[in-house]
Amino acid sequence: MNYRLGLKDRLVLLAVLPPEGNLATIRIVHELRMALSLSEAELADAQVANAGDGQIRWNADAAAALERDFEIGAKGQEIIRETLGKLDKDSKLMADHLDLCDLFEYGK
Repeated sequence: MNYRLGLKDRLVLLAVLPPEGNLATIRIVHELRMALSLSEAELADAQVANAGDGQIRWNADAAAALERDFEIGAKGQEIIRETLGKLDKDSKLMADHLDLCDLFEYGK
């Protein structure tokens, strides 16, 4: 399925993908990380920078041009929903996760 993701969605999704799992999960997560990662050109175009306080900042107008479609298969979608579910269960969902919850239909 195609998902239209902006810079923020990509960064948040990269941050929540599980760091461990079985072989199949890790292969799919690796493919997702490679596809979602920002290139040097995208980082420069959007003026992405570490704010030094643990936050990442970027030029919102420039970042809007980086929005694009990503093909995420059924297993990848399942992994993302399970990860959001774990965050929810552990009461660790944050406002930054809401768009991903809606996009991947978690909790519906």
